[in-house]
Amino acid sequence: MDGAEAEEGKEQESGVGSTRNILESFTESQEVRGLIGNLKGVFGDLAAREMTTEKFIGIMDKYQEQPHLLDHHLEWMMNSLLDLARDNGSPPLLVHLAFKFLYIITKVRGYKRFLPLFPHEVGDLQPVLNMLADQNPKDSETWETRYMLLLWLSMICLIPFDLARFDGHLAEEGHARLPTMDRILQIAKCYLVVSDKARDAAAVLVSKFIVRPDVRQKRMADFLDWTLSMLSKFSSETMEGTVVMNGMLQALAQLFKHGKREDCLPYAATVLECLDNCKLSETNQMVLRKLGMKLVQRLGMTFVKPKVAKWRYQRGCRSLAANLQAQGSVVQSQVITVAANEADDEEEYDIPGEIENVVEQLLVGLKDKDTVVRWSAAKGIGRITGRLPKELADDVIGSLLDCFSFQETDNAWHGGCLALAELGRRGLLLPSRISDVVPVILKALTYDEKRGACSVGSNVRDAACYVCWAFARAYDPAELVPFINQISSALVIAAVFDRDVNCRRAASAAFQENVGRQGTFPHGIDILTAADYFAVGNRVNCYLTISVYISGFPEYTQPMIDHLVNMKINHWDSVIRELSTKALHNLTPGAPEYMAHVVLPRLLPLSVGTDLHTRHGAILACAEITHALCKLAEENNRSVTYYLNEKSLEGLKQIHQELSNRQLYRGLGGELMRPAVCSLIEKLSLSKMPFRGDPIIGGWQWLINDSLRNLPLVSTSARQHIKEAAVSALAALCNEYYINEKGEADPALQDKLVTQYVSELQNPEEMIRCGFSRALGALPRFLLKGRLQQVLEGLKKVTLISPASVSFAESRRDALIAIAKVCQTVGVKGDGSQEEYVCKDNVTQIYATLLGGVTDYTTDSRGDVGGWVREASMTSLMEVTLLLVQNEPELIDANICKQIMCWLAQQSAEKIDKFRAHAGSVFLTLLHFDHPPVPHIPHREELEKVFPRSEKETLNWNAASEAFPRITQLLGLPAYQYHVLLGLSVSVGGLTETTLRYSAQSLFDYMKRIQNDSSAMESFCETLLKVFEDNLRNDRVSVPLLTMLDQMLANGCFDIFTMQENHPFSVKLFSLCKEEIRRSKDIRKLRSSIGVFCGLIQFQGNVREKVLFQLFLLLCHPFPVIRKTTASQVYEMFLTYSDAADPAIIDEVMTILSDTNWEAELPVVREKRNSLCDLLKVPKPQLVSKVRYGRCSSGGFSHTWS
Repeated sequence: MDGAEAEEGKEQESGVGSTRNILESFTESQEVRGLIGNLKGVFGDLAAREMTTEKFIGIMDKYQEQPHLLDHHLEWMMNSLLDLARDNGSPPLLVHLAFKFLYIITKVRGYKRFLPLFPHEVGDLQPVLNMLADQNPKDSETWETRYMLLLWLSMICLIPFDLARFDGHLAEEGHARLPTMDRILQIAKCYLVVSDKARDAAAVLVSKFIVRPDVRQKRMADFLDWTLSMLSKFSSETMEGTVVMNGMLQALAQLFKHGKREDCLPYAATVLECLDNCKLSETNQMVLRKLGMKLVQRLGMTFVKPKVAKWRYQRGCRSLAANLQAQGSVVQSQVITVAANEADDEEEYDIPGEIENVVEQLLVGLKDKDTVVRWSAAKGIGRITGRLPKELADDVIGSLLDCFSFQETDNAWHGGCLALAELGRRGLLLPSRISDVVPVILKALTYDEKRGACSVGSNVRDAACYVCWAFARAYDPAELVPFINQISSALVIAAVFDRDVNCRRAASAAFQENVGRQGTFPHGIDILTAADYFAVGNRVNCYLTISVYISGFPEYTQPMIDHLVNMKINHWDSVIRELSTKALHNLTPGAPEYMAHVVLPRLLPLSVGTDLHTRHGAILACAEITHALCKLAEENNRSVTYYLNEKSLEGLKQIHQELSNRQLYRGLGGELMRPAVCSLIEKLSLSKMPFRGDPIIGGWQWLINDSLRNLPLVSTSARQHIKEAAVSALAALCNEYYINEKGEADPALQDKLVTQYVSELQNPEEMIRCGFSRALGALPRFLLKGRLQQVLEGLKKVTLISPASVSFAESRRDALIAIAKVCQTVGVKGDGSQEEYVCKDNVTQIYATLLGGVTDYTTDSRGDVGGWVREASMTSLMEVTLLLVQNEPELIDANICKQIMCWLAQQSAEKIDKFRAHAGSVFLTLLHFDHPPVPHIPHREELEKVFPRSEKETLNWNAASEAFPRITQLLGLPAYQYHVLLGLSVSVGGLTETTLRYSAQSLFDYMKRIQNDSSAMESFCETLLKVFEDNLRNDRVSVPLLTMLDQMLANGCFDIFTMQENHPFSVKLFSLCKEEIRRSKDIRKLRSSIGVFCGLIQFQGNVREKVLFQLFLLLCHPFPVIRKTTASQVYEMFLTYSDAADPAIIDEVMTILSDTNWEAELPVVREKRNSLCDLLKVPKPQLVSKVRYGRCSSGGFSHTWS
């Protein structure tokens, strides 16, 4: 109700019925037999017991929505489980397990259906009492046993014998025994005050036991005294008091429900008085208030005789077939008329005074804050009204209608709707009252009260739909004929325009019920087909598509328009306001005269009114309706003024000036006003309003410029919307009002506008750069003519990263988007002027700027903000390339095309799913473009084999499992190898588990394929080293690259080179790794390098000694965690590569590595390290003093390692 519905376009919710498997029978019968039969074998083993229980619960839960399928199987399941419980040889654990299984069945099917199946022989009484006596009411593990025993006892106590006959000699064996009656009563009292589920069963036991004739005579009064004294003694403010009062109220409610009226009547007044004293309506405990309502209505039904009111309305024909055969005509009423001498037929009796108290409490309960309490009160109203004389019942309905005043809360409206539906359903709302009720229901169908930043009322609207549904079933069509148009319009409006999906679906269901039962709704079947349960699930579809279809029926057109204007354009939710105005645009062709002469004059004063939301919605509505009217006039070859008179045109023109004079563009309200008026400017410009040369054009231009300049001052959430609205308005305004008859711009205006916008591109505020970049991108061709180079140069400067603008990723993104837009606007002409076209003189500069964006990897506190720039750059490259291909393909240089494809391939191999997917999509678009094909794509044939055209749409680049196996195949193509490997390095060495797994696996699969191809291996290793060398000290690449190298070495990817003495690859890789970690304090980088060094030990030659020397340096690193990691990995290295050391000394080396505390002080660690150097004949690292001495934090002199 309160939260905004996320991603409105995807709001379609799957219906429960469409996804649920409809079961036909209890198919697991044999499996359940096996589980129950196996209980004796599993109860002793905790794991087996839990597994069996979980399996049983899983089977039973499948039948929660169709529990009736269990009915034929309940008896044998119960008997099998009770046999285990009644067996004297069954251990307590097995007995409890049997009762737990019984409870699970009861939970699914409900205890009422289960109760009659309990065995209730005389011989069961004493064993069940004895079992209950053995129970510990405070044992939280066995509550299911106590619950089921109490239910069983409630069935047994119905045996038709005096309980005194079971007592025998009460004083036998030297000690007194309680009579059976008292034992049962004591058990019931004991369990009415516990906090677990057994309390509910105890209340059922009381309702069955106390009403027995022998117990009623001897114990009923005492029991009621006890319950009332407990109620008065305890307070609902304590936890214990809540538990006790819950039990007492349940017991009383059940007792007055099942007891005979003549037995309960003498006590009813006393119970009611005690209940009044408890003041349950003031407690915060929802359960107590609900039980209080249940008890009050049961007391009320005790006070009045159980007679069905003869005055109630009875609908004769309830056949759906008969209604449908009537084909929309009113089926003649077959109401059973009330006899004239009704008073003679009905026995006169006085209505007790307490009834007034009861009804008053129920009416108060309708306003409770909790739905369950209101629902209970509504059912109580329905039940009691059905036993009252006609006049009193009418008084109740009159009091009920008082709930529907606007002084009442939404709770009262909701409770009132539920009660009206109950009364209608029971035939207690006579046709004479329908004229009072229908206006109330129509108001409830649109009830929406604003509370702070949201609103309440969706439950009221839902309940109002329930009333309409109930009325459809309750009344003869003839009774509702006078109200048909009102009800049908209101339900259609709720089904299409309600904000909440549950209300739209409820209204659709109520409309369907009325169409079927009443058969009088205009165009009912046609509307139902368009607005069924599933269709109304998507709000955008409702507003923009379904509404247009329904408005085609004249009965609904005007009510729908009026509802949008009166209720929706001033709605608290801006999404609803905007959707409503778009809906009004779509509805205008159906009623243009009404829109022009009634709606628009009503909206114009609202557009400059005082309420912010109304003003916002009215401005947008004026814009959309005007645009729709002008499109309609143009289609019919009429002028704009055909629909719009001078007054309307003047009103539209004055909106901006009025808002500006009242300074309504400032502050938070300005965040709504600016985009709304910009939208108005856009629509009026598109409508070709006759305002050319009018001063208002200058005012509109000022607003657009001011909105772009003030972007840094508005909230982050509103910026994008304001920017887009201002840019769209600028484009429309320029196209309509700045072009002369020759199709050119006024030179002075052009110079002023372009120069001003280009100068703003160097503003120190990032958002201002964004706004004016996009504005330049939106300018029409006649304004860019002769100024193209100035615009492109200005935008190029925005894309450059300088120390002051390093974090301005959004402005760089918008500038790149603008460059592509400008190129598309001016068009291509190879030998044209660079001031007017994209031509051979400026195409290289344009591509250089766009390609520069692909290398933007800026990060800040928001994360990889450079990703926005890369994404925009890729899109712009695609747009410009396709523009050139379709006009002058010879302008595309082979080298530039290669760069584009290589960069896209790199982005397609990187770690962030969103950017990888975008790059892959652009890559395939360029590869498969046919009108004509993009020239100079390297290895086109091989690429088309890897990425067939048939898979262009189906390949999911977001899924690492699909993307990486394809992209790694490009490693075999020389042109792409470097860039793909660069992208893969970041993915394989990344942190995201799925990306890492699939990218690494794809890389290793490729390496396996080329293991026996020495030239391919040489080429790959050379490229790998080139990637490393080019990205030394670039942590974005080098850290994951080290991790990738570690994995590749561990997976034996370079085994072909390990046999060669001093292979150049290992020597170069070692020197690069050493250079990368020199003076580094990055823990992740150092750890990754340790793995690489350990992997390099497998290469033969001098590199081994260098690797060991480097590892021993790291064994004495200042960071203890690095020393510890190094020792651990060197230990694993010697285990893996046993030939790396002399077998004679390996045990001693391993002992030193494993037994030394490498996190100890450096002098201690250094001594152990030197021992290893001696054993392995590796030179000891020497301390080298720095030229400039300084004290270290440890007190010694600072030093480095050689």
